[in-house]
Amino acid sequence: MIQKMKKLTFLITSKEYEKFISDIRNLGVIHIDQLQEGATSTELQENMAVAERYKAAFKALDYAVESYEASANDTTSDNGIGNALQLLEHIESLVQKENTLKHQLDAANKNIEALEHWGEFNWDTIHRLEAEGYKANFYIVSSKLFRQDWVEELYATPISEFGGKTFFVTFSKEQPDITAELISLPDKSLSDYEAEKTSLEAEITTIHNEFLYINEHQRDLLTKGQIDNDNDLSLSKVHLSHTSVADDAVRLLQGWTLEETESAVIEYLEQNNIYYDIEKPGIDDNVPIQLKNNAYTKLFEPILKMYSLPRYNDLDVTPFLAPFFMLFFGLCMGDAGYGLLILIASIIAKSKLKDDMKPYANLGMILGGMTIICGTLTGSFFGIDLTQQDWAFLSGVKPYFISENNYKIFGYSPMMVIAVVIGLIQVLFGMVLAGVKAARLYGWKFGIGKFSWVIALLAAIACFGLPMCGVALPQFVTYVLYGIMALSVLGIFFFNSPDKNIFMNFATGLWNTYGMATGLLGDLLSYIRLFALGLTGGVLGGVFNQLATTMTSSMDWWIRWLPMMIILLFGHGINFALCMISSFVHPMRLTFVEFFKNAEFEGGGKAYQPFKVRES
Repeated sequence: MIQKMKKLTFLITSKEYEKFISDIRNLGVIHIDQLQEGATSTELQENMAVAERYKAAFKALDYAVESYEASANDTTSDNGIGNALQLLEHIESLVQKENTLKHQLDAANKNIEALEHWGEFNWDTIHRLEAEGYKANFYIVSSKLFRQDWVEELYATPISEFGGKTFFVTFSKEQPDITAELISLPDKSLSDYEAEKTSLEAEITTIHNEFLYINEHQRDLLTKGQIDNDNDLSLSKVHLSHTSVADDAVRLLQGWTLEETESAVIEYLEQNNIYYDIEKPGIDDNVPIQLKNNAYTKLFEPILKMYSLPRYNDLDVTPFLAPFFMLFFGLCMGDAGYGLLILIASIIAKSKLKDDMKPYANLGMILGGMTIICGTLTGSFFGIDLTQQDWAFLSGVKPYFISENNYKIFGYSPMMVIAVVIGLIQVLFGMVLAGVKAARLYGWKFGIGKFSWVIALLAAIACFGLPMCGVALPQFVTYVLYGIMALSVLGIFFFNSPDKNIFMNFATGLWNTYGMATGLLGDLLSYIRLFALGLTGGVLGGVFNQLATTMTSSMDWWIRWLPMMIILLFGHGINFALCMISSFVHPMRLTFVEFFKNAEFEGGGKAYQPFKVRES
């Protein structure tokens, strides 16, 4: 549900402005509109730059996941940090130093790699030979093409062989003209670079330990600094949100507050004699959005926000997408065993996660539970097809599994038909929501055309679909359905755009009919993926089960269990990961494309962010 908002307009004298800003900040329930689009100030730019620096600092610390353990000669704790800004600068210097050391380490590793086939030699000896007029040249050539006459004429000395290639050096007064690859070696010895590598790695380890210490003992100080800067940043934005009136003697400010906090705002304004105007939002106002849903529906708000928040005059579709998304996830996973793993993992995670992360564990429990239900109904448990097993305890329930082995619908797999039916229900439901939205925004006439499509489709399904399923309809019922379809056609062709003339309505109706005829079938076929993904996951799970048994069938039982477990864990691990990805991506695709399109949900809302002091 989208919470009701009230639009606020304030007129404040310049003398009272700073006090007013401080007061509403402490009140913490007013969202301030930024009136001066694109406006900036030195203060705002500085706050934004510092905010980015804090983000980068926390990103650097997040790599330090181990626990810090101080050693006997460790001086990490004596870093002399007194405040958050000093700590921020210290982290930045560590990051810069670490990056420099890593570049140097990469260069050292490349030099070691270049020298590893040449071994340890002294460059001073090479330089002394060059002083005598003999230049050393280093070559690589295919071992088959290495010629013995190079040894006699150029003092060619093979150093090593690797990968069918010979690494050799020649000594001559002039540059040899031979068919080999001339290479340039680093100017230090192998041992020098190995020592440099050891030294660099030690320095990087020291910096890493410093990050560990900061992360464990000083992260709160950095968090406080970030919060203080965020408060300054929000204040800087508010300072740019007023419009000066009467030669800057008066300032105009606009904002929003929840209808439920309206009385507190009015009480403050009346007590301080602030001139204000409060009204309901207009249809064209860009109203900030605050969602308020029950505990179950709220779990699915992050999924909606991945697409967009609704606009103020739109519908909050979260309660309507929640049950469908939950069902889609369960059908895509399609295995009761995998659902059990998700449920157990979510229960364990809930006991260990922080309070703000526990809703995600609750969502995992719901999705895991739905997967167990869907997997049980289709007879799949860790890739085992329960409809094919001769286990005694299954004898009474095997005929009830929704499986192709038990029965078919119109010659097709029952789950494929069920997936299409679920899609039809969601598409029609989306059309109903579109009609409700149109009627609510523009009047009941604007909803007639959309509702007419739903009624026409339902009547056609009853009239032609039920007889196909073996349900004989009385003749008068058939005539009634024909009459309903005829009336719906009138609504489709003459009430799709009530604000236009009859000819424009009819032409729009023809266009909408073409779009419905071509689009509806494509939308419904998209839902077959629910069947296909569930089937694929079960088949792959069964394949790994078969591999585990057949590949180890010749082994003794006392040794067979280990390779079987390895194959099963590896195979089902891959299958589970793929199923998890598919079970999130494809339900979101069906929701964001098919459902939102038919519900005419566009999104584009901005979040309600009251101006207040953020507490550390």
